[in-house]
Amino acid sequence: MTAGRLQEKNGKWYMVLSYTDPKTGKRKQPWFATGLPVRGNKKKAEEMLSELRSTFVIPESSEGESFDGSMDFAKFMLEWLSFAEHTIARTTYASYQNMVMKKIVPYFREHPVTLKALEPKHIQQFYMHEMKSVKANTVKHEHANIHKALEYAVKMDLIPYNVSDRVELPKVEKYVPEYFKESEILDFLEKTKDHKLALLFQIAVFYGMRKEEIIGLTWDEIDFDNNCFTIGNTVKKVSINGKRELLIERKTKNRSSYRTMPLNPVIKEKLLILRKKQEENKKICGDCYDYTYDGYVFVDPMGALYEPDYVYNAFKKVLNKYGFKNIRFHDLRHSCASLMVTKGDGINNVQKWLGHSDIGTTANIYAHLDYQSKVESAEKMSGILPIPADIQKSDW
Repeated sequence: MTAGRLQEKNGKWYMVLSYTDPKTGKRKQPWFATGLPVRGNKKKAEEMLSELRSTFVIPESSEGESFDGSMDFAKFMLEWLSFAEHTIARTTYASYQNMVMKKIVPYFREHPVTLKALEPKHIQQFYMHEMKSVKANTVKHEHANIHKALEYAVKMDLIPYNVSDRVELPKVEKYVPEYFKESEILDFLEKTKDHKLALLFQIAVFYGMRKEEIIGLTWDEIDFDNNCFTIGNTVKKVSINGKRELLIERKTKNRSSYRTMPLNPVIKEKLLILRKKQEENKKICGDCYDYTYDGYVFVDPMGALYEPDYVYNAFKKVLNKYGFKNIRFHDLRHSCASLMVTKGDGINNVQKWLGHSDIGTTANIYAHLDYQSKVESAEKMSGILPIPADIQKSDW
């Protein structure tokens, strides 16, 4: 097991490992952020350190190249990626790896610069290059990767400061989601009522749940006696090292996403029927039944989990078959929220229903739909500031 300790910095816990480089024989002490405030989190930080020490694999240094400021920036990004793998969620790592391997590293291999020689202009030129083929939001994510990697370099005393702090980012256009209006929602539910994924679609629309949350729903999270269920798992399909992997996480996107929802009576009845049907399938299929995902709600008749890609493709086929406008599956979530807002539900309620981490996210996306509150404001203003009704024709 790799040696390690906890270190306080800027009010947060960091994990510091210690090992000998197998090529150079030099002592290495990489830092890993826990993201935990110091106060009240030492025990949790110790648990994270213990897990990191037991799973950490000492990277092999490139022959003749030291891990210092003189190394090539593209090489440094790869080194940082190998360290980051042990400190972040698997799904987050998949996103980092995709961006670093396909975008950042190839560019800086064609435009080589050492880590210590890296200047804001080099990064700025990369962003300008990217803007020729991608949107500003993608550049924003690329910047997040570079900034995080350079923060690590600062902590390692490889560079004196983070040069990416001095780079100008392109303006990200405000996202306006596409969604079904009320009549379209009702039409969609009617047209898909006999589809094999009908119940999954209905839950997506009614609860505004993310696709990954619905697929991750398990029977033990549903309390039929108290008519509620908990959203606590996610299932995602990601690409890591060129291979597509199905990742099941016993956690949601954020703390607010972990939420308990009331069980709609009709959906409850359909879930009970589905559970009974699954038990019958187990008896009929016998040893042929796949128990890998036993306990999950949305599995096919043979027990295989309905994967995210399958759900997405099935949804797109439905849209094409019935001539619905081409929205994303995630836009069913926006359709739910927009319906809530237009029917007078407050932004606070929508935030809790969707599981947004902060109300700012909800307000930024849906506040423009809150027409009812504007009507109420207009009525109040009319009472406070009555507009004179007389019209002076001579003024026309």
